[in-house]
Amino acid sequence: DVQLVESGGGSVQAGGSLRLSCAASGYTTRMALAWFRQAPGKEREGVATICILKTPYADSVKGRFTVSRDNSKNTMYLQMNSLNPEDSAMYYCAAMLQTGCSLRASDYNYWGQGTQVTVS
Repeated sequence: DVQLVESGGGSVQAGGSLRLSCAASGYTTRMALAWFRQAPGKEREGVATICILKTPYADSVKGRFTVSRDNSKNTMYLQMNSLNPEDSAMYYCAAMLQTGCSLRASDYNYWGQGTQVTVS
């Protein structure tokens, strides 16, 4: 079975940076991975994913966040710079059973437990 474990969250002041990691097991490199986030009272939002020919980001994070993937380590990363309080949320890693390119939560089959990011 696919297991996803996020790490790297924490508390940071506005303007600071964090690097999230998602360690994946039981999956194949053909599976799509993505980052989502959810703040209290808000819907889960797609943040970034890596596709074959492009790397879509949510408009709110473009130019500040960078997603990367190291298949040799079965790990996906999210480098977050210039953080602001609106970025505060639980950040989740998700995997899709097939190769795809989506930032819709409903397209993803597996989810990690999340890692909290708080920006003050």
